[in-house]
Amino acid sequence: MTNYKNKTIIGLVEKIELYNKKGSMTLLARIDTGATKSSIDARLAAELQLGPVIQRKLIKSAHGNKIRPIMEAKIRLARKIITSEFTIADRNHMKYHVLIGQNILKQGYLIDPGKGK
Repeated sequence: MTNYKNKTIIGLVEKIELYNKKGSMTLLARIDTGATKSSIDARLAAELQLGPVIQRKLIKSAHGNKIRPIMEAKIRLARKIITSEFTIADRNHMKYHVLIGQNILKQGYLIDPGKGK
């Protein structure tokens, strides 16, 4: 049996704060339970001077398999500050430039699809 007492409930889209060396930026992120790793748009990562790239990994997505660079970034999601790995991808054509995947969600989050509507 799972203990739900210490879990933070979030919706399918959440406001996050993304930190860099100069400060932070607040934006909306898509919550995706099907994504193993979180992802950030390459242009946003460059603009905020995030990095460095710590490794490259084969990532399977709906758009096919690609080797993507991976970096660590610090975010605040629902009052919790977390440092985690993000793949760097071209998300410029997508509505949300940051996708939060299982690597962050496993750190004490439950998803309520009705939250925030």
